[in-house]
Amino acid sequence: MLQAVCLRGLLLLLVGRQVYTEQCLKASVNTCGDCIKSGPGCAWCKDLNFTKTGEQEAARCDTPAVLKEKGCPPTDIINPKNDFIKISNKPLKAGENPVQIQPQEIQLDLRPGMPYTFQLHFKRAQGYPVDLYYLMDLSYSMKDDLENVKNLGNDLLKELNKITGSARIGFGSFVDKTLLPYTDTNEAKLKRPCSDKNEPCQPAFGFQHVLPLTKDGDKFKSMVAEQHISGNLDPPEGSLDAIMQAAVCVNEIGWGNSTRLLVLATDDGFHMAGDGKLAAILEPNRETCQLVDRKYSKSTLWDYPSVGQVARKLEEQNIQPIFAVTKKMETVYTELSKLIPKSAVGVLSEDSGNVVNLIVDAYNSLSSEVIMAHEALPEFISVKYTSNCKDGEKPSDRGKCDNVNIGTEVVFDVTVTVDRCINSQSFLIGPLGFNEKLKVNVRTRCDCECDDINQPHPHCKEKGKVVCGSCRCDPGFLGQHCECQVGQKDVASLKAQCQKDNGTECEGKGDCVCGRCQCHLTEGGNNFYGEFCECDDEHCEKYANKQCAGHGKCKCGRCECNEGYEGAACQCAKSDEDCKIDGIVCHERGKCVCNQCECQRGYKGPSCKVCPTCQRPCQESGSCVECLAFGTGPFEKSCIENCKHLRHVMVEKLIKHDCRVKDKEGCWMLFTMTEELGFDKYIVNVLKDRECPEGPNIAAIVGGSIAAVALIGLLILLIIKAVLYASDLREWKRFEKDRKHEKTSGTNPLFQNATTTVQNPTFSGDS
Repeated sequence: MLQAVCLRGLLLLLVGRQVYTEQCLKASVNTCGDCIKSGPGCAWCKDLNFTKTGEQEAARCDTPAVLKEKGCPPTDIINPKNDFIKISNKPLKAGENPVQIQPQEIQLDLRPGMPYTFQLHFKRAQGYPVDLYYLMDLSYSMKDDLENVKNLGNDLLKELNKITGSARIGFGSFVDKTLLPYTDTNEAKLKRPCSDKNEPCQPAFGFQHVLPLTKDGDKFKSMVAEQHISGNLDPPEGSLDAIMQAAVCVNEIGWGNSTRLLVLATDDGFHMAGDGKLAAILEPNRETCQLVDRKYSKSTLWDYPSVGQVARKLEEQNIQPIFAVTKKMETVYTELSKLIPKSAVGVLSEDSGNVVNLIVDAYNSLSSEVIMAHEALPEFISVKYTSNCKDGEKPSDRGKCDNVNIGTEVVFDVTVTVDRCINSQSFLIGPLGFNEKLKVNVRTRCDCECDDINQPHPHCKEKGKVVCGSCRCDPGFLGQHCECQVGQKDVASLKAQCQKDNGTECEGKGDCVCGRCQCHLTEGGNNFYGEFCECDDEHCEKYANKQCAGHGKCKCGRCECNEGYEGAACQCAKSDEDCKIDGIVCHERGKCVCNQCECQRGYKGPSCKVCPTCQRPCQESGSCVECLAFGTGPFEKSCIENCKHLRHVMVEKLIKHDCRVKDKEGCWMLFTMTEELGFDKYIVNVLKDRECPEGPNIAAIVGGSIAAVALIGLLILLIIKAVLYASDLREWKRFEKDRKHEKTSGTNPLFQNATTTVQNPTFSGDS
């Protein structure tokens, strides 16, 4: 077993070295600072004569072992390591709580990518103070429980003081938002929501803070005795609203430097974020204290908080919730407890008579569970924990130990890694549920410390100074030894001439000297070559651990195979026997590579026989079928030239057809298409008889038109006759009616009185 562990460690070490080596070789570095930033295993050689003319300064950057092999003196290898400074703990002042966590502040100077592990000790202290805030549901169904809670104070303090010697308790209550559909908003019901008129009842409310944390059990008893039951409509309560206010109102509640417990006593479920929409509340919970006269003032304006918001605030304030609930709600709050670290669930009896024992048991359970975690973790920093307790051997984002008794010390290995160079940052590490935290200050080591002489140096042609073994040229000069004068071109323009497609300078395999690449030697002692040093003859594909399978030569990263071999690594003897069917290679639809077909244009199968996604080109072939089979259509005069890919056969009958295409004359041509070898070649079986629409029947059309005109004329005459008949009938009935009237009045119905009377002025009736 020990041998296996050692072997695994050795393999990991070798793998780690290989990774570091690749990072150092591939990184484009020009200075010692660039080198140590490029990888956690990279070191820099500051020996003046380490690099040869034409070699890139990046050759100074490699692992310490490789640099030694290349002849760099050990005293000239710069390899900054992680550094750890333990800052001594501050002395305790009178009245302060005992220290449970060591150390309390450290300083880490880390290389990017290089993890560092230190130990964090935690020891539960005797007599650590406890603050317990009792948060009670005062909906009407909790009536019996309230009576027992009124006598709870002294008993609870007594039991907690047995454990810690210093305990305080407080009290708050909640029901729900005073809006429909949560609460009856009738004015009388808001003032008195209880159904029993003889029962003392307080107006409906969301959350109210009754008693700040105190050591006075009698005060707890008297203040709680003044509380009365209230009521609401729906079963879920505003529990999360109350928990949020109890967590964020630190000064109002009176939370101290202690173990903080929040007991939630209820017999029902809870509303959560989103439920506020039922009452047209769209404003999300802002996670701030909003107590006015000790009541939650934003109850009707802010939505309920989410479980995630509550969990985060409880963790930030180091508050450990204890859910004291009835048996029917145990499953609901057990699931909620899984989402809130350092929380417990206990089952209340019918009248909450067991609440003291329940709280004491939950406290013991929570206190014996130590979960080490971090907060305010800066970007690019990662932290892992490994504990020395059972099941703690695997690194994780949080360290955990169970059943930690008072006086027992547990040790956590904390591994901190910084991914890149950052400014000084700090974060806190500590056990959940406790206010004590370790402050971790982190800096990064991204610069080399070399004893350089700040003056022109002969190694740099007196045109620059030596910095960690390499030349830092004066303005206007560049090159490995500052041998190149820039002249009219600036440094950026010269370096751009050494970059292929704006990539790495000389592909990271050479030096840019006065705008031209001077290529380095390869690992095998040969030269990189090409305008940008992009080529070498040592890095081609391998097969059976042999470059180009031993059957070819490597040229600029590609294998040039010997006669009779093929493949990307020349791994295959040339043969097409397995690609042939009836002497045809891959149905002429692909290439035979390594004795296997590489199909083209969507064809599949070992011999490129089928194309699952291909469709018959019916419409595209219509013009050719028309000219080949019937001598008409757009290709009538150039059919042979345009339709060489089709061979047609005229048939008397087709069992089924693939294609139905309309020709120039409007007739439907029916044919099938059978694919031949290669691409776009078909044998076409064409039905001899086309489906042509029949011509119009002139006699039928003329006869039908005449008949239609005659019928329409007849219908018009009948309609006119009917109208005249109806009119005459109406007049006859009127005449008959007037005849009857003549018999009774003596007046001829046909007689009409004169409409005008004319008198002779010369006529006198007396003459």
